[in-house]
Amino acid sequence: MGFIDNLRSDWFFVRGVFGALRVVTPMARKRTRTFSDAAEDLARKYGDRPALISEHEALTYAEYDGRANRYARWAMAHGVEKGDVVCLLMANRPEYAAIWLGIVRAGGVVALLNTNLRGAALAHCVNIVRPRHVIVASDLAASYDSAEPHIAPGAMVWRHGAPSRNLKRIDESVMAFGDEPIPKSGRPALTLDDPCLYIYTSGTTGLPKAAHINHYRVYAAMLAFSRVMEAGENDRIYNCLPMYHTSGGVLAIGSALVAGGSVYIREKFSASAFWDDVVDNGCTRFQYIGELCRYLLNAPPHPKEHLHAIRICCGNGLRPDIWQPFKERFGITHIREFYAATEGNAILFNFDDTPGAVGRIPRWARTIFPVTNIRFDIERESPVRGDDGLCIECDVGEVGELVSQIVINPLKPGQRFDGYADKVETEKKILRDVFVAGDMWFRSGDLVRRDDRGYFYFIDRIGDTFRWKGENVSTSEVAEALGACPGVAEVTVYGIAIAGADGRAGMATIVPAEGLDLATLRSHMHAGLSHHARPLFVRFSAELDATSTFKQRKLDLVRQGCDPSTTTDPIFFDDPAAGRFVRIDAVLFARLNSGAIRL
Repeated sequence: MGFIDNLRSDWFFVRGVFGALRVVTPMARKRTRTFSDAAEDLARKYGDRPALISEHEALTYAEYDGRANRYARWAMAHGVEKGDVVCLLMANRPEYAAIWLGIVRAGGVVALLNTNLRGAALAHCVNIVRPRHVIVASDLAASYDSAEPHIAPGAMVWRHGAPSRNLKRIDESVMAFGDEPIPKSGRPALTLDDPCLYIYTSGTTGLPKAAHINHYRVYAAMLAFSRVMEAGENDRIYNCLPMYHTSGGVLAIGSALVAGGSVYIREKFSASAFWDDVVDNGCTRFQYIGELCRYLLNAPPHPKEHLHAIRICCGNGLRPDIWQPFKERFGITHIREFYAATEGNAILFNFDDTPGAVGRIPRWARTIFPVTNIRFDIERESPVRGDDGLCIECDVGEVGELVSQIVINPLKPGQRFDGYADKVETEKKILRDVFVAGDMWFRSGDLVRRDDRGYFYFIDRIGDTFRWKGENVSTSEVAEALGACPGVAEVTVYGIAIAGADGRAGMATIVPAEGLDLATLRSHMHAGLSHHARPLFVRFSAELDATSTFKQRKLDLVRQGCDPSTTTDPIFFDDPAAGRFVRIDAVLFARLNSGAIRL
């Protein structure tokens, strides 16, 4: 790349990053002004303009703020004091945003519960935040009932919607309170440092953790992403992401509202309904995450997929193998890919549509944005330290763990790390004595590569990358290669233990599309992957287990390995002697596990 290319990239970086800083920096200086205050100003300014819209309900700016006032008065009348937690279990809808805004306006902290959880996992999420109240939508009553035997006593449970078991209905209770503005003297004084939300990690490698999200992070994210999305008063953002996560519940909603625009909310993502929703409701932007774009790309052609007004989509997790095909098929002008973690202090943006990059920090800006990657030992799953006991920054092109410096400074609130409700889990994410004695850095848990122009590329999650034949194997890179094979609809890759073998052998679980055959798959693997990276085992399944944000769950697949007795799915072995895939039965599995077959 030449001088002109670097200059162009730098221009996009300066325009994007400093454009966001122009709105976030003044906000950060007004320590007592939160999004709750901003929402009141927006209601006065935009009044009857549509704010939040869905298939079944809609709220104008004035109605959104007024509904929040009812919930704020309800919270204060029912003993919610500053810092008290209220859990919210509800599907996507405009009311969802009004509920949490009202409760935080009263000084409460709202824990946004995953609507897909049940039983002990849901109970765990409730228990770790010790709520004073729990609000449960009537259509999720069965999920909460399955968790209730495991939930610690003490919280009062409210039903939103049709009653059950004589529980009080909060949707009826709030109507006894007024929707007019609440005087400052009539509610707790809040600052940007005060807690606002608990947002849970996805739980792909264990039980979810409740991340502390303060008022600064909520409001700053809304303002920054509004600039990233180039949102204005005439824009409407399409949001089909779960509102219990940051992308769906804070970024997509807030980036539209602070600009005076509107949001169309769908309860959950549907590939078949996506373009109907976008076109019929006049959406001009949308927020994506994970594999949402791949699902759209794999879907059959839709009559409205070229009739939309979308010019920018924003999100994270768009993999390099579908980046250009997605833009070209659907005519998307700009993709604003970013890298961030709900609880973390590392954030990167790709402002110039460089395919596959999760963000960029030019060399001249690295002192302003202290984010880098450090050498990491895959087998020991720990950072590599030199003779001086300090960590070693990766060279250009080298894969290592992404880290971001933790700074305790009121003038740099974005570099804070507030951690989780569980202090033990919080400490696990802090790496100390990284480059100088006493410094602290946030551990992302992600392996990335940085090129000579400062672009970062996601490689894999720590724990997903494994070693085989003395080489590191990136599961995401192998999955991308396999996903390009005709007839592969979805794929996940992981390493499994084989008795007597050093390291972990590669295995892929594939959801096949029409026309996939084993010979073509094997030829594709051998042509496109190095020897150590080729999966030795392939399993075919009707679907892959994933979170609601399309993050694949692999723990059960790793545990089951290539043992045919653990599943009815067919499992095959790439037999070098036969030169083809051979289906594994009990006899072949015993031979593999005894070491009779040399891998």
